[in-house]
Amino acid sequence: MKKVIIMGAAGRDFHNFNTYFRNNPDYRVVAFTATQIPDIEGRKYPAALAGKLYPKGIPIEAESELDKLIAACKVDDVHLAYSDLPHQYVMNKASQVQAAGANFILLGPADTMIKSRKPVVSVCAVRTGSGKSQTSRRVAQILQAKGRKVAAIRHPMPYGDLVKQKVQRFATYADLDKHECTIEEREEYEPHIDKGIIVYAGVDYGAILRQAEKEADVILWDGGNNDFPFYKSDLEIVVADPHRAGHELSYYPGETNFRRAKVIVINKMDTATPEGVATVLASAQKVNPKATIIRANSPTIVKDGERIRGKRVLVIEDGPTLTHGGMKYGAGIVAAKKYGAAAIIDPRPFAVGSIKKTFEKYSHLDDVLPAMGYGDKQTRELAQTIEAIDCDLVVSATPIDITRVIKVSKPILRVGYELEEIGTPTLKDVLKKF
Repeated sequence: MKKVIIMGAAGRDFHNFNTYFRNNPDYRVVAFTATQIPDIEGRKYPAALAGKLYPKGIPIEAESELDKLIAACKVDDVHLAYSDLPHQYVMNKASQVQAAGANFILLGPADTMIKSRKPVVSVCAVRTGSGKSQTSRRVAQILQAKGRKVAAIRHPMPYGDLVKQKVQRFATYADLDKHECTIEEREEYEPHIDKGIIVYAGVDYGAILRQAEKEADVILWDGGNNDFPFYKSDLEIVVADPHRAGHELSYYPGETNFRRAKVIVINKMDTATPEGVATVLASAQKVNPKATIIRANSPTIVKDGERIRGKRVLVIEDGPTLTHGGMKYGAGIVAAKKYGAAAIIDPRPFAVGSIKKTFEKYSHLDDVLPAMGYGDKQTRELAQTIEAIDCDLVVSATPIDITRVIKVSKPILRVGYELEEIGTPTLKDVLKKF
């Protein structure tokens, strides 16, 4: 029996365990390690989800303890199971693991993808913040217009009680409150709910799929964190970002997605440089020349955008896009400049608690505030940070109505963005068989 550690971030790691290790007597998973997401380590993957081989559950330790765990538990294999990682980072981790005496392993699609009884369309990306969410919404709209009942299944974000979060269904805002969703979860679920799409998420993606199949004609895998799909897809759509040209061949597992894609959407062409677009096109030609290429814009939509003109504004952006996505800006900065803001306020001097620590960890950020909210405490600290900043207006480009989550005295103007295909082919063209 091989002893195993799974390196993760409360997402792919749990899925790989459930699909490959849970009932496998050839392996003993001695621990998960956790990074990227706050407050995951120190808990257990519960016995109720871990199966009969793990009556006491499985401890979740900090990744910083990896070397000690390999030695103490005489670990044979270490499986990396999280994403949005530079290739250099992956091989640094591989070297660390091998130096400690263990094998370093990456499980692939064949061992982790679940087959659905219903057609599956997956939408993934090469990096967090490429525009996958608006692409998913566009796909859902097209399928709805064809009379198909769509269930969107979202990449996991299980930050609460894992047993309670085994299978989650979201059809209304009340469901978001019921499941005590974080800001990050709401950012992914609310836009689908707004368009009448039922969303599933949770921990056990086999159980989730079986439930979703009961009420859907088509399953839409709404991937996250540039991971590859949990389900075997009939059509794999992958979004590339010319603002980060070259990353499609230098990040894991974004490159996996890019090479597997049947359809590559080159997004944000309205704000990208011609050189960036050309680089992405050249990458596609090099490693995936058979993929259908769709060109698209993601125009910002701001009701009453003229209110921004001449104002001193604080810009709030989608958290993951700025943090492990590595972007310095998003749609909020684009909108603020488009509508003639007099100044964009640097939020860093006003940050408190975990928000201050976020800026320390992600030092590339300067004049934007990431919408961090992985728990009640962090959400309160986000509100405190906003309240402390002297500005005329807050420009919020998170995908949610942030006023439903935080209460501040400052006026907040919401920025939206939708996918807009350029020329042909279009998503409608590639979805004809569905």
